[in-house]
Amino acid sequence: MKSISKRVFGAIALAVALPLAATACGGGDSGDTIVIGTKFDQPGLGLKNPDGTMSGFDVDVAKFVAKELGYSEDKIEWKEAPSAQRETLIQNGQVKFIVATYSITDSRKEKVSFAGPYLITGQSLLVREDNTDITGEASLQNNKKLCSVSGSTPAQRIKDKYPGVQLQQYDTYSACIEALKNGAVDAVTTDEVILAGYAAQTPGVFKLVGGTFSEERYGIGLKKGDTELQKKINDALEKMESEGAWKKAWDENLGPAGLPAPQPPKIDPV
Repeated sequence: MKSISKRVFGAIALAVALPLAATACGGGDSGDTIVIGTKFDQPGLGLKNPDGTMSGFDVDVAKFVAKELGYSEDKIEWKEAPSAQRETLIQNGQVKFIVATYSITDSRKEKVSFAGPYLITGQSLLVREDNTDITGEASLQNNKKLCSVSGSTPAQRIKDKYPGVQLQQYDTYSACIEALKNGAVDAVTTDEVILAGYAAQTPGVFKLVGGTFSEERYGIGLKKGDTELQKKINDALEKMESEGAWKKAWDENLGPAGLPAPQPPKIDPV
């Protein structure tokens, strides 16, 4: 009877231990695969295509980094990373890292760490092609309806600096683009490189105006304090830039939007 009890107890202990072990192994990857967060709705940067494949500059950066970490493209599991959810996805271990037009800010660095930056851009404005009364940030104050994304740096900047603007906040930029297309808002604001991707997707429908009025440093978000992974990603980014793969990714994904490739930024030391 004792031996039966021992066997039963052992089986129960094993049943409990197995899911716990599986949970402990999480951290955004499972040995031979890696989970990477990116945007699914940003043409030229992070876009999930109708056939399920991923494309864009951020996607190419993520693929290069993953390869340097030992993961081939077929071992990547892509996870959508909306702006307002990025810190949570990292903190909960749902992704290994995030490459998703993710501006490095002091407030975000309190919650996550960043590798990079891998791109420097700036906030701009997208309007309909026939719009003539919005020419830049100064022309927004006349009670214009402006759209941006919840949890994004551009949305916060508008709230802080342009109180005369009616700011609409949606979960995705694609929703903002649809609102602009049907006349529900007067303009969409976010980083120039994001807006250029949308403009290139539908030529003749939208236009960029006003130049840039901020500096955004895009970084790769990862678990706070993981300096080992941070250094590995920085090394991968430096290699991507030095080998010419960075410029190639830009030219293929954002060249069609008419934006010449900028100088790759200097990587911050760990």
